[in-house]
Amino acid sequence: MVRNLVSMESVSKRYPGVLALDKARFDLRPGEVHALVGENGAGKSTLVKILSGIATADSGEILLEGKPLHLDGPRSAQDLGISIIHQELNLMPDLTIAQNIFIGREPRKLKFILNDSGLAAEVSKLFKQLHLELDPNRKVQGLSVAQQQMVEITKALSFNSKVLIMDEPTAALTNNEINKLFTVIRGLKAKGVGIIYISHRLEELKQISDRITVMRDGKYVDTLDTKEAAVDKIISMMVGRTLFQESPHIPSTTKQPVVLEVRNLNNGRFVKNISFKLYKGEILGFAGLVGAGRTEVLRTIFGADRLVSGEIFINNQKVEIHTPQDALKHGIGYLSEDRKQLALALSLDIEANTVLGVYKKFAKFGLTVNKKIQVAAERQVKNLSIRTPTTKQRVGNLSGGNQQKVAIGKWLTTDSRIIIFDEPTRGIDVGAKSEINKLMNDLIEQGKSIIMISSELPEILRMSHRILVMCEGRITGELLNKEANQESIMAFATMRN
Repeated sequence: MVRNLVSMESVSKRYPGVLALDKARFDLRPGEVHALVGENGAGKSTLVKILSGIATADSGEILLEGKPLHLDGPRSAQDLGISIIHQELNLMPDLTIAQNIFIGREPRKLKFILNDSGLAAEVSKLFKQLHLELDPNRKVQGLSVAQQQMVEITKALSFNSKVLIMDEPTAALTNNEINKLFTVIRGLKAKGVGIIYISHRLEELKQISDRITVMRDGKYVDTLDTKEAAVDKIISMMVGRTLFQESPHIPSTTKQPVVLEVRNLNNGRFVKNISFKLYKGEILGFAGLVGAGRTEVLRTIFGADRLVSGEIFINNQKVEIHTPQDALKHGIGYLSEDRKQLALALSLDIEANTVLGVYKKFAKFGLTVNKKIQVAAERQVKNLSIRTPTTKQRVGNLSGGNQQKVAIGKWLTTDSRIIIFDEPTRGIDVGAKSEINKLMNDLIEQGKSIIMISSELPEILRMSHRILVMCEGRITGELLNKEANQESIMAFATMRN
């Protein structure tokens, strides 16, 4: 029987107001990809933070190759061959690839002189092992997300890693880039590296993992062989409750009033002569490949990007929208795909984030009325089922799904009648996805109108009344829900002009 690389038994960890891990367990074998799944807040991140020296367990036993593991911090974990690649990549853009990989460990000719040629040579050896074609002397700031991901993997392996932890490694990658990443992962497996793979993309796990461990509410649920694990069964184990899977009957909305009309919108190569209508009580889906221009169109409508030419009408009245403040005045809200950078202030609490869009509304004689803000935040926490011990909780401490709900609550507090959802369920678990999809349906039943961008075609098909498909900055097709399928969407998504 193969000895485990890692064994974790009865591991518990408590933070103020939260039992993050409750006697959790996990093991990893040499040369396997072991997926770790669960809803946001299930304890996955806490477990791997403990294994990588970022956090310390309150109790439990952790073994590395059969020996008790005691860590002083992330560096001591790296020295023992345990590396973690975080979802938010941690590279320094102004340094070269080689400098990023060996930061703080650079080879030197003399005590104070860096050996740049030796540094590049070392990195080239590592790239050769991974079959990567990158220039070690190239600056990181010009790299794609996928290339940065490969640099992070190379950096981890430069520590002679036996254990590699990958947290949502494909969240921002295209299908072609994912295939290249999987090729690298299979090469690492062949060398005996054990890989812990965290992802919300369950179908992806069926392609790359050997075993799947499910966690829920900080506890270990079960471990399954991937070949025998049905996706429906994994989801059921993860959430322990019935999920909202489908939209209710989707009525025709074209007989409803037009709440937004865009005519001949232009803004550079990503926004070319865009025209469409949005009806009251409708979810209008925007589909297309990465780089098709979907986000650029909606940022232009919201005033976040400059409008070069074209007209925008709200309730049949022409309006001028040059800034997000203008859009807000006309009842338009925008939930950005980048919630951490653009949608939320992570260092502030839920209360402050809830009223970010309409702060003046909660002031009297120029002074902030904290009680009114607290009541508004508590209303959104209740209505959106945000899991938090208090509205004073810092948003950066919430799970991804709960952060997304806070961002939605911000726009609901502004009473926006038109809400743009840009990749609303990216990077969150199936349970939180279900809740946000249900929330979107609740909003349209209240008479609000939604424009939704999603790169997940099943979500677009499930949630949209109509679907607009873009390719290279133009709308190339329009489909009603009843006539749309993945093949017809992809046909329009690849229809170049």
